[in-house]
Amino acid sequence: MEYKDFQGKDVSGLGMGCMRLPVIDGDYTRIDKEQVERMVAHAMEHGINYFDTAWGYHNGNSEIVMGEVLSKYPRCSFLLADKFPGYDASNFPKLEEIFFKQLEKCQTPYFDFYLLHNVCESNIDFYLDPKWGVLDFMLLQKRAGRIRHLGFSVHGSQETFQRFLEVYGQYMEFCQIQLNYLDWDFQDAKSKVKLLNMLHIPIAVMEPLRGGRLVDLEPQHMERLRRFRPDVPAVEWALRWCDGTPGVFVVLSGMSNLEQLEQNVEIFERDERLIMKERMILEEIGHEMTGRTSIPCTKCSYCTSYCPMELDIPWFIELYNEHVFTDDGFIAPMAMDAVEEGHKPKDCIACRSCEAVCPQKIEISKVMADFAERLGE
Repeated sequence: MEYKDFQGKDVSGLGMGCMRLPVIDGDYTRIDKEQVERMVAHAMEHGINYFDTAWGYHNGNSEIVMGEVLSKYPRCSFLLADKFPGYDASNFPKLEEIFFKQLEKCQTPYFDFYLLHNVCESNIDFYLDPKWGVLDFMLLQKRAGRIRHLGFSVHGSQETFQRFLEVYGQYMEFCQIQLNYLDWDFQDAKSKVKLLNMLHIPIAVMEPLRGGRLVDLEPQHMERLRRFRPDVPAVEWALRWCDGTPGVFVVLSGMSNLEQLEQNVEIFERDERLIMKERMILEEIGHEMTGRTSIPCTKCSYCTSYCPMELDIPWFIELYNEHVFTDDGFIAPMAMDAVEEGHKPKDCIACRSCEAVCPQKIEISKVMADFAERLGE
């Protein structure tokens, strides 16, 4: 197993994400504990020492099952990450109650890594509001030894990301971001990586396989990759791209069965880095995959100057592209929760003033109408 240094700790290059554990009869809430026990045993035997769970995973049952399974191993033999569920604003008044319940569920006296979870447009004001005492509480738990390393995860825009770091950056020891060769440009992950590297904040990777989208590539894409490495599967290309990104200390993969775990472990047991040309080819493939459905907005912002409803059109188009590509995922609705009424896609009056100045000739009014419909508005 490949290891990377994190403040003097050896962290396995591959971490076990516990959001997609094996379940019984397809029921997300019913985790197959016996399968998890076999997976954890294999992980431990092959050097994985980083396990990542959260309050909301498997409707709260991930913490319970992982606590039961990991309690059979010496506490010093693994690193456990958990998260405060700030994605739900109603949890902020229950900060202390939730934290100590998490320790109980995970059967541990401390968390090696603890994250302020899912910083985004809909919760940034709650995280930063001194009223809730989030930072003070977390630093108190660090002093008490219940948190060894404090960090955060983010799904928000670059603006939200920077706003959070301006206030909390000096206290954040690591950051977990959605990182893969498709989102390098599509979600502008490269800007987050650049800023984190500049601030010397280590990176934990989530969604390295983009929810499985990067496991089965189209034949023409695989053919391009086989010219470099004929026998390497798509999953290995994706994981190696993430592992080789500057600043990354662990790649978290949400493995749902022992076979997936064995395959991923085998990849990280071989030290085979991608060369720059290979990384560039993967990023080109990512462009091709998203370009078919993406609206080609360049974010020049000419449109916003002419919009009588003051809509943030470039950002809405970015969210629209994400929403379409992921078949109506959670990121766009979550972001829309933070947009005040009167300034949402549904509020476009189709005056087409924006279209008259758009260099890309985008039919913005039609995009806004479709976006609103997809959002159920």
